[in-house]
Amino acid sequence: MPSAIEVHGLTKRFGEVVAVDNLSFEVAAGRVTGFLGPNGSGKTTTLRMLLGLVNITGGTATFGGRPYRSIEKPVHHVGAVLEATSFHPGRRAEDHLKMVALAAGIPFTRVDETLELVGLADVGRRRVGKFSLGMRQRLELATALLGDPEILILDEPANGLDPQGIQWLRLFIRHQASTGRAVLVSSHLLSEMEETVDDVVIISQGKLVLQTTLADLATQAGAAGMRVRTPEAQRLMQVLQYLQVYGRQTGPDTVVIDRATPEWLGPVLAQYQIVTYELVPEGAGLEQVFLSLTTGFDAAVPGGPAPTGFPAPTVAGGLPPLPPDGSGPFTGGPS
Repeated sequence: MPSAIEVHGLTKRFGEVVAVDNLSFEVAAGRVTGFLGPNGSGKTTTLRMLLGLVNITGGTATFGGRPYRSIEKPVHHVGAVLEATSFHPGRRAEDHLKMVALAAGIPFTRVDETLELVGLADVGRRRVGKFSLGMRQRLELATALLGDPEILILDEPANGLDPQGIQWLRLFIRHQASTGRAVLVSSHLLSEMEETVDDVVIISQGKLVLQTTLADLATQAGAAGMRVRTPEAQRLMQVLQYLQVYGRQTGPDTVVIDRATPEWLGPVLAQYQIVTYELVPEGAGLEQVFLSLTTGFDAAVPGGPAPTGFPAPTVAGGLPPLPPDGSGPFTGGPS
């Protein structure tokens, strides 16, 4: 059986520019797939090719094995939200939906149902020009749901939503997947996607970087390192510099050392007599993994390559010696 959405070898060139380069991925029914990539990576161009709004240079993009343009009554199969600006400002929200319903042969009773679904039932008679951007996003969602489609494509749907609206959107998307719909959602809000999606498709410069489940991605990432709370955060950073190990100070008394383990870091703190209040594993968030995959650099070290390893301490005290006062990268010796 074909997946709900199948993209194989999809390519788009605009003259000399290759916006999408031999891209392949699939989206399963009943799951939320996050479509992630930095600005300019080709996400929107890919979605527009899926919906037949941009001609394909090469490859295929299909829904259940059929390209969008060959689907009879596509509004009943695919609902899409690409932008929240396709409204006449003087038209009432319910009138906008009625126009779409009339063109698609959908009964007007569905208008009230979709307004209720997206939380706009009380403002259906208000003119769209008076809507906030977040309300327009909800109206776009209502438009996409008019035909009760089995597939939803959402491009940056959280744009303009306040924290309460984002929480609502998260529950809304999860509910759509729970009813069996396939949901493909692109976003730059990576922390939000971490709590919303089942699968991730990560692209960069128009090319596929990774497709996997969120659970597998978290397993692969594992513990990103260790977080240390210490009153000597600055001196700990100097020790890390002396050992040529990357770390970052995330607060007045907090340092995160990426890829470190307790077995390595504990002896280091003891050897260099760093007063430690707290030592806990630091998980690798989706945002950090995303930046690492799409830029080739460690997100914790702006402008610097990811560390490849650590000096291995030995039982016999194989750590480098304490630097003397006033020498090396230290401003002073150990306390």
